[in-house]
Amino acid sequence: MTRTTTDIRNIAIVAHVDHGKTTLVDAMFRFAGTFRDNQLIPERAMDSDAQERERGITILAKNTAIEYDGVRINIVDTPGHADFGGQVERTLGMADAVLLLVDAYEGPMPQTRFVLRKAFEAGLRAMVMVNKVDRPDERAAEVLDEVFDLFVELGATDDQLEFPVCYGSGRDGWAVAELGQRADDLRPLFAMVLEHVHAPPMDPDGPVQFQSVTIDHDDFVGRIGIGRVWRGTLRVGARLALCHPNRPKPINSMVKNLYRYEGLSKVATDVVVAGDIAVVAGIEDLSIGDTLCPIDAPDPRPGIEIDEPTISMVFQVNDSPLCGREGKFVTSRQVLSRLERAALRDAALSLAPTDKTEGTEVKGRGVMHLGVLIENMRREGYEFCVGKPRVIIKEVDGVRSEPFERATVEVPTEFAGRVIEFMGRRRGELIEMDTQGNMTRVEFDIPARGLIGARTSLLSLSQGEAILSHLFDGWRPDGGAIPRRTGAVLVADRSGPAVAYALDGLSDRGTWFVAPGDDVYEGMVVGETAKPGDLDLNVCRAKKLTNMRASGKDDSANLPPPRVMSLEEALEFVEDDELLEVTPQSLRLRKRILDSNLRRKSSKVRG
Repeated sequence: MTRTTTDIRNIAIVAHVDHGKTTLVDAMFRFAGTFRDNQLIPERAMDSDAQERERGITILAKNTAIEYDGVRINIVDTPGHADFGGQVERTLGMADAVLLLVDAYEGPMPQTRFVLRKAFEAGLRAMVMVNKVDRPDERAAEVLDEVFDLFVELGATDDQLEFPVCYGSGRDGWAVAELGQRADDLRPLFAMVLEHVHAPPMDPDGPVQFQSVTIDHDDFVGRIGIGRVWRGTLRVGARLALCHPNRPKPINSMVKNLYRYEGLSKVATDVVVAGDIAVVAGIEDLSIGDTLCPIDAPDPRPGIEIDEPTISMVFQVNDSPLCGREGKFVTSRQVLSRLERAALRDAALSLAPTDKTEGTEVKGRGVMHLGVLIENMRREGYEFCVGKPRVIIKEVDGVRSEPFERATVEVPTEFAGRVIEFMGRRRGELIEMDTQGNMTRVEFDIPARGLIGARTSLLSLSQGEAILSHLFDGWRPDGGAIPRRTGAVLVADRSGPAVAYALDGLSDRGTWFVAPGDDVYEGMVVGETAKPGDLDLNVCRAKKLTNMRASGKDDSANLPPPRVMSLEEALEFVEDDELLEVTPQSLRLRKRILDSNLRRKSSKVRG
């Protein structure tokens, strides 16, 4: 007999980047008394990954649980960047409702649209909190109207359009039911959750059914599956069948370890009842979308469908003259093994072989999605090379199609014209333009390949003020030719340390990427030039020494600092005939063919 449990609520908190989602969860922890009074809690406690703290965004979806007024509230903290939408799609399956957080000034943004569409497709009801209403430029009433319009645009049902609303400040830890009221805590927010989120249905005596939506790994307990118990009671030591709609035969398994979330910690338990979130450890064959059910009555839940990737990049072994100096894991086997582990944990990531045995094509949801993987690998000691990011082309109804994005650029009004002109050259079609104060928001329909390298260019055009957000919008026919990198590169023609005398003498050729003393090799990109055509240069040439005194004062090299690119900037800069060499300590650009003579012959053959 199916009934509901009144002491569990499952919600997912969703928001665009920097709208205060993780900060609000911190305030909810404090208000509910999740931690001891003397316990040291880091700021943005849910952003536990090093890159999340550095970038200020949520990358991985995470689970937590808060006990409030006798009710257990399971919370899923979802990523706020569209490149990590695969995390959102999976984890929404654990929730019964979503709490949408919207900035009181910026209003709904691209990621807001993406997450809401997925929530409505799953039949979830949404609650809205207008955050940061203490901002001097807040426009909470207008933002609420924009949220309602977005709900209508996304096809919300009549029941979903009757969404509850509260206002507040996640940073200061207060919420109110009506604008103009003042409060000292988050009691109205918790009251809204308890009143409007339906308790999950449960059948504790029925055949158990648990579906894994997230995979992790622990050195002590092995593979970890996080998901929801949909039916029955999951127990430690239970022998169950591991099923999936696409798996022809179930696999007999045993639940060796079982945990529940309490705050940020996983706490061992003997049983988890239907409607709750469980952490199952020790089943090595467990994957995303798998269902645990009785051996004598296998009943898998529908598989988890993820939007397909739009960007691909080839990872290959590093074969430069400097290979093996800085990395611990340098072989193709080690790199492939690490990529396979990443694809296992992230369903939005997929691997494919290439025509080269030492190369693997990695497909993801965007340049940042793959950039986070690259950065994690280099921090773990891996050394490898990656090629230029490419969009994935596929046939749709017999037509060659490419991914298109809905791009939003927020920029000071004085630079809006430059942004529109730049995006137009990248085949972007202006859809909407809105000015608020001294800022202008412009929206474009643009091919995904038009956004590769766009972020850096937009920052240059706007003196560092532009904010670019984008969201996958569908597959459409080829959008036409897009201008490539306008300048060329300066390439070292021999190996050795870069010398200040040579760099100074050649400084009129362009901007340097290397400093005096840096090791270079033949085929390594050492700078860029505005003129067309790559230049091979000798940056290792030292000044000839004689026993004759110079008639005048010797020239002293006065070099500006070299241009140091971040990982994302380097990925946007690299071209088809180039590779990015990634090591734990360095990022080096190089030509695919290092020998200059072979490179010239190859270009003639292609020409």
